[in-house]
Amino acid sequence: MQDTSKDKIRKLVKTFGKIIERHRKEQNKTIYKISAEIAMPKASWRELENGVADFRFSSLWKVAEGLDIPPETLIAELHEELGENFSISGLK
Repeated sequence: MQDTSKDKIRKLVKTFGKIIERHRKEQNKTIYKISAEIAMPKASWRELENGVADFRFSSLWKVAEGLDIPPETLIAELHEELGENFSISGLK
């Protein structure tokens, strides 16, 4: 059965959440600490980590700043984990 675009977006968001959670824990930061550092509500950070909220580009940038890593690192890790053939548009 072919994944729908909605399923693929859900996979993208959940994978992103796992990546940022891993980085946060590697840095021994709590959700409270990191969300305070970047002026993002704790609930919003938690939703990103749990993969329940789609993220905007501005959120991606804030998250990268909070983790003190370049945004392209998060994108590269997301791309690596999802694989070369991952597409939400169905064009690949």
